[in-house]
Amino acid sequence: MEPGDSAKQARAAAQLRKGVLEYCVLALMRDRPRYGVELLHALEESGALATSQGTVYPLLSRLRRDDLVTTTWQESATGPPRRYYALTDSGRAALDEFTRVWPGFRDAVDAFLTSPHPSTGDLT
Repeated sequence: MEPGDSAKQARAAAQLRKGVLEYCVLALMRDRPRYGVELLHALEESGALATSQGTVYPLLSRLRRDDLVTTTWQESATGPPRRYYALTDSGRAALDEFTRVWPGFRDAVDAFLTSPHPSTGDLT
């Protein structure tokens, strides 16, 4: 690995994460409500989607403002009450749309990354 390669890889990973994190968080709520730290742990377990509270909580606030999730407070047996986030009908529709679009998007990117493409000519 050459100097600067790890920084370039980190930038690339951060850009990819920004593009899909919202939908991954919505997907984590597909089957049941989740609380913030639970979402963080699930993202961390994925490796590539590990992020911080400073990213997830503002995202959850925006999802709530955009009516993609609702929140409820629930008592916790191990500490203070927890705010749980659940998909709304709009959130489920947004996730369904992303799920429909994602395979074609992923395949298009994979095609560019794995196949040689003929030159389209000199653009100068």
